[in-house]
Amino acid sequence: MADATELLDSGERLDGAALRALQLERLRASLRLAYDHVPFYRESFDKAGVHPDDCRSLADLARFPLTTKADLRENYPYGMFAVPRDRIRRIHASSGTTGRPTVVGYTDGDLSLWSDMVARSLRAAGARPGDTVHVAYGYGLFTGGLGAHYGAERLGCTVVPASGGMTARQVQLIQDLKPRVIMVTPSYMLTILDEFERQGVDPRGTSLEVGVFGAEPWTEQMRAEIEERFAIDAVDIYGLSEVIGPGVAQECVETKDGLHVWEDHFYPEIVDPVTGEVLPDGERGELVFTSLTKEAMPVIRYRTRDLTRLLPGTARVFRRMEKVTGRSDDLVILRGVNLFPTQIEEIVLRTPGVAPHFQLRLTREGRLDALTVRAEARPGATPEEREAAVRSIAAAVKDGIGVSVTVEVVEPESLERSVGKIRRIVDLRNAR
Repeated sequence: MADATELLDSGERLDGAALRALQLERLRASLRLAYDHVPFYRESFDKAGVHPDDCRSLADLARFPLTTKADLRENYPYGMFAVPRDRIRRIHASSGTTGRPTVVGYTDGDLSLWSDMVARSLRAAGARPGDTVHVAYGYGLFTGGLGAHYGAERLGCTVVPASGGMTARQVQLIQDLKPRVIMVTPSYMLTILDEFERQGVDPRGTSLEVGVFGAEPWTEQMRAEIEERFAIDAVDIYGLSEVIGPGVAQECVETKDGLHVWEDHFYPEIVDPVTGEVLPDGERGELVFTSLTKEAMPVIRYRTRDLTRLLPGTARVFRRMEKVTGRSDDLVILRGVNLFPTQIEEIVLRTPGVAPHFQLRLTREGRLDALTVRAEARPGATPEEREAAVRSIAAAVKDGIGVSVTVEVVEPESLERSVGKIRRIVDLRNAR
């Protein structure tokens, strides 16, 4: 098998000065495209008193206004497109569970770029041409399945388009078709692991060697559990539909030290979540992206709500972003205490008798907010083990986070799932 460095594409071989020069050239073109062809951006730039010609250095990008998901929803469905409709070859959309969906369009060039970026990501993850890749992300309007699919094909892999659901069949396909790589949400990977064990099949004996996990935050504790129980390398992939889909950044299998952002196509910034002020590399804040080469729907300083920080490159010249373990809009403030779902995840993962699948339900009792942690029992867990898990989780949350919560252990696979992911936070405080 060829060494990874022998397979790098031209963008990955850029040195720092060449990368910055390319970024500035592409940034200026993307600002011009947005200003000339998207009324929202023309109005937004004019209101802020900036023009694409004002961008003479990468630092000048900070002068331009931020874009939010609300802006995309207000321009639903086609208001953010920069090309005529007859150039659009595909449309994806978010679920729209909290309002109008965000609609994303792709030209032929965008689809080719997307495939290239996922192929680059898979190669960095350890996949190679000729591998069989089992794709268990959901297909359809969600970008995960099709993005992974076409990227794997671009790399020269054989794709098994399993999609999500039908977990017993997933296990059968993995045993029969012997894929080397699996692409799936980390929470659904644990469901697949449980199904292997339910069937009496040792998950460490499969053909799988690499797991590429994305679409939701996950912790180092979850990585350790997956790698131990499945005997694979577990690496992170990052993306979001508004920027392009999966393939915006990727963790390299040889280092597993954060995700290298493909900065020749997506320019990252970190801003203060409250003020919007740009923070220096190394400081934690909210991740913001500007697309450099997208045609159908350029995005300028798009607020992802993901919390992370930027670090120097290691396995690649591109900067790394730390693994995302929370979102600014996932922050729960409970009786003055800040907590993120990933803090609960760490506790659930180390609790015997429960699976790594949980949900946080916020309610209001009188004038006070209350939080219930609902965790799925492991198959076969005894009533005594479930009761012990309730006590253990409640005590760990109280001791480690400093807040009292109610804990419920529910039946396996009973929590609501969407495209392989569990809805982490259910806010019922304003429900009637």
